[in-house]
Amino acid sequence: MKLVETAIPDIMVFEPRVFEDERGCFFESYRQNFFDKHAGKTVFVQDNESFSGFGVLRGLHYQKPPCMQGKLVRVVRGKVLDVAVDIRKDSPHFGKHVAQVLSGENKRMMWIPRGFAHGFVVLSEKALFSYKCDSYYSPDHDAGVAWNDPQLAIDWMLPAEDIQVSEKDKRLPKFSEITPVISSQK
Repeated sequence: MKLVETAIPDIMVFEPRVFEDERGCFFESYRQNFFDKHAGKTVFVQDNESFSGFGVLRGLHYQKPPCMQGKLVRVVRGKVLDVAVDIRKDSPHFGKHVAQVLSGENKRMMWIPRGFAHGFVVLSEKALFSYKCDSYYSPDHDAGVAWNDPQLAIDWMLPAEDIQVSEKDKRLPKFSEITPVISSQK
């Protein structure tokens, strides 16, 4: 496994070593001791999957304290642009984001710690997206940020007319309207 640094040091990309031959391929998709060494001791309590078509954008979501979530995300099949926005008001990267292409081909995983809003858009015909969470989903703490907020200036790699969002995500507030979190909050 290899660690790939990003513009925000707390966001990490893990790239597995893939062994391929005429039969197919094999790789470790997760290794606890390697993850803990780089991201810190984490206990995952919930695994989620979504299957979406081209242009579907899910996000930007997060959970408010005391139920914030860290997520280790990957694409099993297809290709997405994965985005994490720093919403920690005490961070030097507050309001900045990291965007990474994750795919079934590159097999990369991205660690999005607590204190980040997260979303992705499907760039392929279909995508199977899988992620591990370090806290359970709590509908009472569910929150988000508008995916198209000009203040965030996220390039989603697709024209706006190709992007499909849920009715719930269409109503998410702008970045300037959310209550930021503090890094030490859980």
